[in-house]
Amino acid sequence: MLQILLITFPFFALVLCGYLAARWRVLPLPAVSGLNSFVLFFALPCMLYRFGAMTPIAQLLDTGVVFTWSVAALIVVALAVAISRNPRIGWNDAAFGALVAAFPNTGFMGVPLLVALLGPQAAGPVILTMVIDMVLTTSLCIALSRLDGADQHGARKAFGKALRGVLTNPLPWAILLGALSSMLQFELPKPVAQTVGMLADAASPVALFTIGAVLARSQMLALEQGHAPIPGRDFLPVAAIKLLAHPLLVLLVGTLAIKSGLPLGQSAFTTIVLAAALPSASNVSLLAERFGADNGRIARIILVSTAAAFLTFSLAVSLQI
Repeated sequence: MLQILLITFPFFALVLCGYLAARWRVLPLPAVSGLNSFVLFFALPCMLYRFGAMTPIAQLLDTGVVFTWSVAALIVVALAVAISRNPRIGWNDAAFGALVAAFPNTGFMGVPLLVALLGPQAAGPVILTMVIDMVLTTSLCIALSRLDGADQHGARKAFGKALRGVLTNPLPWAILLGALSSMLQFELPKPVAQTVGMLADAASPVALFTIGAVLARSQMLALEQGHAPIPGRDFLPVAAIKLLAHPLLVLLVGTLAIKSGLPLGQSAFTTIVLAAALPSASNVSLLAERFGADNGRIARIILVSTAAAFLTFSLAVSLQI
């Protein structure tokens, strides 16, 4: 366990550094958006491209991973919506709570952390889960969020926003280009490869620092806007689903898939179980804000899951490897 904590501690320590930097105004709040843009549009795409290009194409098209992750994600969404909806929480808030329960922080945290723990072979399965969550899980939850009295035109508009969000997100394109490079055995010219490598090397520390800064900013803005206190029952169960139910469901579905003869290697299986044990994706907060959901509640779920994951994720690793 100590050896695991020695690996995971720096990752969570960088998140804490970003949180404190924004909380203490060492990092001005307007600068957080700039950091987020650097990670999203420059550093992280380069890291994902590099991992994709270095990963055998078979790992990026693993049917066992696709089945297991998709089924578990659908169950998590259904469970989170079922326990969330009440007189205070309608379809919009429940749907984005479900998204934050089913979408782990694989991009900013998961890829570098799981590769550090499990080796380069972890990159393929993690990248594949990202694609599923960006396309399937996100689109489903956006569709559910429109059930609060939305007419057909409103639902169609929401689907259009979701599609535009996928098409304008640089991460799926980086993954696709990396997969094509892997399939075609293509290598970038040396000066370009060095530039991509420098940006990729910056992705992990800056992304982790940015997670903390984004969480602090969301909490501070909620306080400044006079957001009413959020009852623990409105966010703690969703955080528990993310950290406990999600990895257990992936473990259960994957075990059943293997017993049914579906091809799912042990290395990929371990990787996606640990990916599910990661805290909630911080970018869901921005998406919830865009669709008018209760961003204070979403930010609270992300904050609680990120803080608690230092222990729960480390425990999951000790049980899996």
